[in-house]
Amino acid sequence: MLLLSYFDEKEESMFFHVEDACLAEEVQLEQVPLTPAVIVCGQSCYSSTRYMLSLDQNLINTNISSFMSALCLMFGSYYCFNIHYPSELASTLEFLQRCLSSINPDRGTKVEKKSKRRLNINPRVLTLIQELADHEWHEG
Repeated sequence: MLLLSYFDEKEESMFFHVEDACLAEEVQLEQVPLTPAVIVCGQSCYSSTRYMLSLDQNLINTNISSFMSALCLMFGSYYCFNIHYPSELASTLEFLQRCLSSINPDRGTKVEKKSKRRLNINPRVLTLIQELADHEWHEG
């Protein structure tokens, strides 16, 4: 996913790959992140035809047919279960929250707190949002 690359965040924190014919009971859940994660059944997120969703190293859904559905279910899990974004995915998830889901709180963040001082919007996310808005404005 390009967002992960742009923000220098690791794909392994969001996606876990298994063989395309892997059954739910064959997934090595102890290797899956505790936070919501998409289990990709196949080599690539883009070419796979089956996905699973895990949360707290438990399978929540074992037969998701599209990447976008799996991504939306994973993202929605953070809100449904009131889970903070892990710091290793903070920028990617905040960008998805603000730009794709249009959830833009004036203050506060779902990123887990590591220090006392916390900005309302991640500066890297804000920069990308501004660059995209400038590009749209110049294209129009």
